[in-house]
Amino acid sequence: MAALSGPIPATPKPIKFGTDGWRGIIAADFTFERVAQVAAVSAHVLHKCFGPSTGSRTIAVGYDRRFLSSEFARTAAAAIANQGFDVLLSQDYAPTPAFSFAAKHRQLLGAIVITASHNPPAYSGLKIKGAFGGSVSPEVTQQVEALLPTPPTPIGARGTVSDFDPWPEYCNALRAEVDIAAIQAAVASGKLTVFADVMYGSASGGLPRLLGADTVHELHPQADPLFGGNPPEPLPKYLGEMLDTVKSYQTPQDGLKVGLVFDGDSDRIAAVDGQGQFLSSQILIPVLIDHLKARRGFSGEVVKTISGSNLIPAVAKLHGLELYQTPVGYKYIADRMQEATVLLGGEESGGIGYGHHIPERDALMSALYVLEAVVTSGMDLSDYYQTLQEKTGYFSEYDRIDIPLASMDVQAKLLKQLATAPPTEVVGKAVKDCLAIDGYKLTLADDSWLLIRFSGTEPVLRLYSEGKTLDDVHQHLHWAKDWASQF
Repeated sequence: MAALSGPIPATPKPIKFGTDGWRGIIAADFTFERVAQVAAVSAHVLHKCFGPSTGSRTIAVGYDRRFLSSEFARTAAAAIANQGFDVLLSQDYAPTPAFSFAAKHRQLLGAIVITASHNPPAYSGLKIKGAFGGSVSPEVTQQVEALLPTPPTPIGARGTVSDFDPWPEYCNALRAEVDIAAIQAAVASGKLTVFADVMYGSASGGLPRLLGADTVHELHPQADPLFGGNPPEPLPKYLGEMLDTVKSYQTPQDGLKVGLVFDGDSDRIAAVDGQGQFLSSQILIPVLIDHLKARRGFSGEVVKTISGSNLIPAVAKLHGLELYQTPVGYKYIADRMQEATVLLGGEESGGIGYGHHIPERDALMSALYVLEAVVTSGMDLSDYYQTLQEKTGYFSEYDRIDIPLASMDVQAKLLKQLATAPPTEVVGKAVKDCLAIDGYKLTLADDSWLLIRFSGTEPVLRLYSEGKTLDDVHQHLHWAKDWASQF
């Protein structure tokens, strides 16, 4: 575990919830004592928020495959039980959406999941899921933060801790939503070959459970707390083996190839087309909207974060679907799913969820729908995407980069500059609109855009852009990088 070691700060960082959960460096910020503290307080807040509607006093506790995750989960379970609540403690790792599903399906107060999602190996984290089956709102996590200095007293005698297996009921629910037999038949006949890079994470074994052990070629299914030396994040720079594997694989004549990529806790997805090209959710979301509406007959609102591609509203318009836009962070999409009838909610970082399932991003659910879309259309994913570009008349390229900042002080300076004197021009293009619901999204004169925002958990500047050409996009991103380097 040498790669997890290093200088440990004398003072841990304050416990703060970011876009989805509290995360920190193991042994520095994320300790057993602090996990017990946060879990205990979270139980009381879940009881306050969802006790009246559920009548429950039970909370599920789950975990991913990170270093010490199962031990942290047992600590959280004991702390919750000590507060008078009953606990369902997962017998093994499982996807985060499986615990969200359990919370809703079993009518629990909610779930606590030990996971740092896609963060580097040195991190762990804790996510809070509500009784409705999704991430709790910022207002709920703010209540948790506010109560940490003076925790409530237990609601009664010590509760029970019981083991449970979240996989069977979760997998049954996914199978019920998709034509599993059609996918299995396509694989058996050689018309489809499926690859899955689970990145050593919680999706490991998921597709084989859903489709059969011999239907999927899994990469990196084994546990590795160092994740092969990279963060378990579905980005091209970490997927060289997957891209090469799909590209070089020889299928039977006219056979299609699909690669699916999962992050560390299986709530985010990316894909690989038959030529071994990486496909982000910016490409998958339009494909899924079209498939679910045109081939499956689903309807409802399309919800996207501000970092989502403009092809998403174009495809929604093509099908007569309403569009709703939110800040970055799936919890905002989950909130909307509880207020309106939603077909699909998606974010550019790979989180996609469905209103008829749970208000939660679910990578295995998305993977099944992607496979179903390929089987029913008979098209490679990139070809499918190209047909949507042609139908809407909207062609674009997209990219994003993350820039580490020297400190949170530098981040504060950048935020102040954006708030008081936002850019009026980017690479010679006038800024015609600035949307500030999350960071600053600058729409330029040629309808391309640049989004400047910050990580909720670490000093990192996140830059996103969409334009007519990849050269345009990279010019925008390099301009933003140079602009930020002045501070």
